[in-house]
Amino acid sequence: MIENIDPSLIGWSRAQFALTAIYHWLFVPLTLGLGVVQAVMETVYYKTGDEFWKKTAQFWMKLFGINFAIGVATGLILEFEFGANWSNYSWFVGDIFGAPLAVEGILAFFMEATFIAVMFFGWSKVSKGFHLASTWLTIVGATLSAFWILVANAWMQYPAGMHFNPDAVRNEMASFWEVAFSPVAINKFFHTVLSGWIIGATFVVGVASWFLLKKREAKFALASIKVSAAFGLVACALSAWTGDGSAHQVAQKQPMKLAAMEGLYEGQNGAGLVGIGILAPNKHYKDNNAPFIFRVELPKMLSFFAERDFNAYVPGIVNLIEGGYTAKDGTPALSAQEKINRGKLAIQALATYRTAESDSLKREARAALDEHFRYFGYGYIQDPADLIPPVGLTFYAFRVMVLLGGFLLLLFAVITYLSYKNRFAAKRWLQWVCLISIFLAIIAGQAGWVVAEVGRQPWAIQDILPTSAAISKLPTSSVKLTFFIFLTLFTVLLIAELKIMLSAIKKGPEISQEAKN
Repeated sequence: MIENIDPSLIGWSRAQFALTAIYHWLFVPLTLGLGVVQAVMETVYYKTGDEFWKKTAQFWMKLFGINFAIGVATGLILEFEFGANWSNYSWFVGDIFGAPLAVEGILAFFMEATFIAVMFFGWSKVSKGFHLASTWLTIVGATLSAFWILVANAWMQYPAGMHFNPDAVRNEMASFWEVAFSPVAINKFFHTVLSGWIIGATFVVGVASWFLLKKREAKFALASIKVSAAFGLVACALSAWTGDGSAHQVAQKQPMKLAAMEGLYEGQNGAGLVGIGILAPNKHYKDNNAPFIFRVELPKMLSFFAERDFNAYVPGIVNLIEGGYTAKDGTPALSAQEKINRGKLAIQALATYRTAESDSLKREARAALDEHFRYFGYGYIQDPADLIPPVGLTFYAFRVMVLLGGFLLLLFAVITYLSYKNRFAAKRWLQWVCLISIFLAIIAGQAGWVVAEVGRQPWAIQDILPTSAAISKLPTSSVKLTFFIFLTLFTVLLIAELKIMLSAIKKGPEISQEAKN
């Protein structure tokens, strides 16, 4: 592992990866959500034979294709950065992390690539049934791509199904199925895909509302809104359910992230959930200052979400650093310093094992390594305070995600009701709200990823490898340069996509007058 790394190299490497991930996530959720909406519309066309639904599906399919192409480009760069910027990480866990990415490339991506050509160019060349199957298989392929990528990400949050090989100094996969179907991976997949569905549904509703505001293509717009609003309502309801599951998994596997999400410094039984609040600036876990300037709390709800018990104990940041409280297994929780000490013992045992000349010394070192390996990553932590993620960013991002998610749930409920009562066309103020909500849905999705990734710092792999030990030893100037190159490239791609999409939207669906009536 690398020692005495320039802190600015870590910061710039994280910034570059965050930049790529943020841009990539502008495109992926729209691909997932918009794909399902247009596939549903084509299904209606298949069942009814109505040319109107074919042209409607083709319009949304065109926007799907534009977005899909840009998403692939940013995704490829994201995967290359693991080897370029995080080579220690790739070496240390490549046997595990690479497996789901390989499956994604071999199975899911090729599945998309195979059927997407039929979806776009096969309307007049294959039967209606085969074309519909190709459309759905393209969407299934995109969703499976998301699944395997999210499996890889979930493993970083909860490293299951592995064992450490001290001879190779690598973590190796013990069970593929434990990696692929860990509770964190399954919940993350559903919650993330559902957030994509919400963004896709919001996009369709917003763009269709623009047509109504321009007094164009009313039948097309209202039909699109009716389908996507119902779809979005179901996605929001399911997302709330999987969000509850996410909170429970975080409480079990990443308690420090939960404490940061809630600004919880002192643990308590029957802990309340902060609905809205303003954190006190410059709060330090060692001082006695109040953590909040203002907050509205739902009594005992944090304990319920975390442990399914209204009176359960939830540790705070101070408790997790100082230890001493009763852990879930009934033993006293270790302090952060004790974990750091045990991590250093694990690192020293690994060094001893690799240099030992006698079998007895090797066995002794291996036993010490196995005993303390669960704290291996803590051995690279210099200060217990480094284990605390940015509380303010995590806290506020979580509330942005939840509050905007609640707003979208209410919005879809209202739109669905008005659509089926044939009253939505008269609500111009609501059409403006729908248009603006495209951006709100995107912000909610980005905020969710901020919580997931910022909230788990300083870990590249939870408890096993901090970012300071995962990084490539590169000149900081090189990372800075590529950061600005990627910033420019991604911004140009985003502008290009927006211009192409806006041009396609302004042109509108190619629906004949006969089909409109």
